Amino acid sequence: MSDQHPDETNSEEKSGVAGYMAQAKEMAESAQERGETTPDHGSDEGHSGPFAPAEHLAESFAANSMSEGRLFDVADAVSDYRMNDVDVTDTTCGYCAVGCRFDVLSKDDEVLGIRPNAEKAPVNGISTCVKGKFSYGYADDEDRLTTPLIKEDGEFREASWDEALDRVAEELQETKDEYGPDALGLVSSSRTSNEANYLMQKLSRQILKTNNIDNCNRLCHSPTVAGLSQTVGYGAGSVGTEAFNDTDCYLITGSNTTESHPVLATDIKQNLKEGAEAYVFDPRKVQIAEHATQYARVTPGYDTVWINGMIRHILEEDLQDDEFVENRTVGFEEVKEGVEKFTPEFVEEHAGVPPEQLKNAAEAVATADSCMFCWTLGLTEHSHGTENVVSMANLALVTGHVGTEKSGLAPFRGQNNVQGGGGDMGPVPGNFPGYQKVTDDDVREKFEDYYGVDDLPDEVGLTITEQFLAADRGNIKSMFVEGENPVYSEPNVDHAEEILEDLDFLAVQDIFLTKTAEYADVVLPATGHVETNGTYTGTTRHVQLVKRAVDPPGEAKPDWVITQELAERFGFEWDYDSPSDIMDEINDLTPIYGGVTHERLEDGEELQWPVWDEDHPGTPHLYEEQFNTADGKAHMFPTDISGPAERDMDDGDYPIKLTTGRVLYQYHTGTMTNREEGIRSYTDELFVEINPETAESLGIADEDPVRISSRKGEIEAMAQVTDRIGPDVVFVPMHVLGDGSDVVNELTDESHLDEQAHVPEFKVTDVKVVPRDRPTAVDDDANTSSPESADD
Repeated sequence: MSDQHPDETNSEEKSGVAGYMAQAKEMAESAQERGETTPDHGSDEGHSGPFAPAEHLAESFAANSMSEGRLFDVADAVSDYRMNDVDVTDTTCGYCAVGCRFDVLSKDDEVLGIRPNAEKAPVNGISTCVKGKFSYGYADDEDRLTTPLIKEDGEFREASWDEALDRVAEELQETKDEYGPDALGLVSSSRTSNEANYLMQKLSRQILKTNNIDNCNRLCHSPTVAGLSQTVGYGAGSVGTEAFNDTDCYLITGSNTTESHPVLATDIKQNLKEGAEAYVFDPRKVQIAEHATQYARVTPGYDTVWINGMIRHILEEDLQDDEFVENRTVGFEEVKEGVEKFTPEFVEEHAGVPPEQLKNAAEAVATADSCMFCWTLGLTEHSHGTENVVSMANLALVTGHVGTEKSGLAPFRGQNNVQGGGGDMGPVPGNFPGYQKVTDDDVREKFEDYYGVDDLPDEVGLTITEQFLAADRGNIKSMFVEGENPVYSEPNVDHAEEILEDLDFLAVQDIFLTKTAEYADVVLPATGHVETNGTYTGTTRHVQLVKRAVDPPGEAKPDWVITQELAERFGFEWDYDSPSDIMDEINDLTPIYGGVTHERLEDGEELQWPVWDEDHPGTPHLYEEQFNTADGKAHMFPTDISGPAERDMDDGDYPIKLTTGRVLYQYHTGTMTNREEGIRSYTDELFVEINPETAESLGIADEDPVRISSRKGEIEAMAQVTDRIGPDVVFVPMHVLGDGSDVVNELTDESHLDEQAHVPEFKVTDVKVVPRDRPTAVDDDANTSSPESADD
C-alpha cells in the first residue's frame, strides 16, 4: 500500500482499538497476498462474500488515508475473537438520513467496526458509506463531555447532575416569570431520536408554554416541508426505496448525491448502467453529473426559471399528462399562464441553461414511464426556497409522475433524523407532532387534554434564526440548545456569537464542548448515536430502531432522560421507563405514527409512515389514490422569477457568486468527523473551488491561499482551481474544516429569509476573492466580472 502512515508500520507499540485495528489490517493484507478467504465467525464456514469490498469509495478511502490501523473489513477486525466474545448490536446509522442499518461490533465499550446485515437493512442492504463504516472514533474521544459543567467567573467547573439541572430549571423559570414564556428560545436536535425530540417539544409547550422551539431543519429542508405541504399534503418524500433502484428517469438538482448520500447514489448509478436516464441541473458539475445522461450548469439562485421553462416546453409540445392533471390536480390553468414568459431564450438569459439542454430534459422527463424528482439544499437554501420546491412539485404533477411505485418527489435529507426528529415530532414553531397545527383549536384541545393542561400556546413561535434576531433586539433572554451547534450553522457567524455572549442564560446539551457550548452557562453531557436507544425516521419515511451498542462515557445521559429529569424540576412527573413508552404516547397523539411501536420494529416489520394503526402495514409510497389535502387533489401554484436576495444590491464590489455544499469526508459542523485522523487527512483545510478562467483573471493559482470577503465578513481558504465550478462562481464547503478559524458562514447573511419557511439564503452570497496578500479594499478591480456573468 502506497503512502502508508508511519504509525501503521509499528502497530505492535499500539494499544487499545488503534493497535487492534492495525494488527487486523496487517492480517487482512497478509491473507489477501496469500489469496485466502476471510472467515465469517458468525457461521461454521469461511467465506468472503458478505465482506468483500463492496462499498462506494470506502475501501479506497481507507487504503489511502485511514491511519492508526483503521483499515479493515469487519470480519478481519474480529478474527482474533470468537463471535460470542464480541457484542453485536443492530442499529441505524447516525450520519445522513438514508437510513442505513448494520451491526455494530463492540467489545469493552469500544466500537470495533460495523458489519452490514442485509436481512435487517431495507434501505441499504450490504452497503455503507465512508462515515457510516469508519467514523466512530468520536465515541471514546478524550474530549467527550462526561460530567455536567457550570460556568463561574468565566470558567467551567464540574458539577453534579442535580446542581446542573436545578440551575437550568431555575434560570428558565426566572426568565419566564420576569419576561414571559416567549422570552425563551429552545433548539431541538435532528441528530437525536424521535423520542427525545418529542419530549423537547413537550417541555417547550406543556411546561414552558412557548412555541419558540426549532431545529436544524429550519436551515435546510424547511422549504421542502412548506412547499410540499401546500401542494401535495405531506412535507416529506413520496417515494419508497423501490423507486431509487427501478425508476426510468431522474431529475436531480441541488444535490451532490454521490458525496452527500453515497448509498443512494450507488443505487442510482447502478440503475443508470441498466438503462435509466438522469438529468442533472447544478452550478457545479458534481460527481453524480458525471454519470448523467445530461448535465446543465445553472446560474445560482434562478431555479424557478429553468423549472418553469421545462413546464412551458412540456405544455407547448403537448406532453403533459392531461388525465392526471384533470382528475387529480387543481390550479393547472394558473400555472399554464404563469410559465408563458419562461421561453428557452428567457431561461438561458437568466438561468444559463442552453435551450437544447432545457428541451432535452423536459421531453425526457415528460415521456418517461416513470421519473423521480430529487433535490437537497441546493434547491431549498434560498430566500425563495419554498417557491423552488413548489415549482418542482408543479413539474412533477404536470407530468403525472407522482403516486406510483417508481415515480415521485424525493427530497434527500441530510441529517440522520431530520425527517423524524426535525419535523415529524413537532419541535418546530407551528406544529405539534405529525404536522398538526398549533393554531388549530381542536388539535390544541386534544394535546391539552392529554397533557393535563388548559393553556397551550396558540400562536406560531419563532424559528431558530428568528430567535437569534429576537435575542439581538432583547426579546429572547434565555436559550436551551440541544445537540446543535448554531455558532457554526447559523448565517453570519460573528453575529451569532455576539448574540449568545449577550444572553442572560444559555444551556447547551451535547456530546462535546462545541463552539456553541463554550458560550453556555450550563453544559449537560448527552449520548451519541451508538449509545442511544430509540428510533430515527429516514428520508423514505422509514421508522427504524436505534440501539445502544456501547455505554456512554462517565456520567453522560440519554437526551430523553435529561429532558425528563428537567421536567421533574418544574413539578411534572412524566414517568417514562424507556423510549418505547414515549413512542406509545407519540402514536396516541400522532395519526401518521398511530401504528408505530418498538415491538413491531423489533419483530422486523418495515414501517414507513403513515402507519394508521397497529394492523396497518405502512405506506411505501404516497398519493397512489389521493393527496393529503382537504379535497384529495394536488394544488399547483404559479411561481415567478425571484433571484438571489442580494441581486438588488449589486454595487460592483462583490461581483462573484459564492455557493456552498457538502463533501464526502465530512459531516456538517465536524463535531464528530473532525476527530477522525483519516477523515482529516482528506479535508483538513478550508478550500474554495475556482474556475480556471476566473482564477486566471484574479491572478490565483492552484493551492494559493486566498481571501474571500462578503458584506458580512471575511475568511481565508486554499484555492482549488477546477472546472467543476463555472466562471464567476466559487464553491466553499459548509463544514468546519481545519482549526475552525475560518468557516463559510462568516460570509452568509442572516437577514434575508424565505417568506414562508424562514430559511436563510446560504446558497448564493456576493463575494470578492483576492490572493491572500492583496488588500480587499472595495476599489480593487481584480474581481471584475466578465460580461457573460453580469448580475441580472
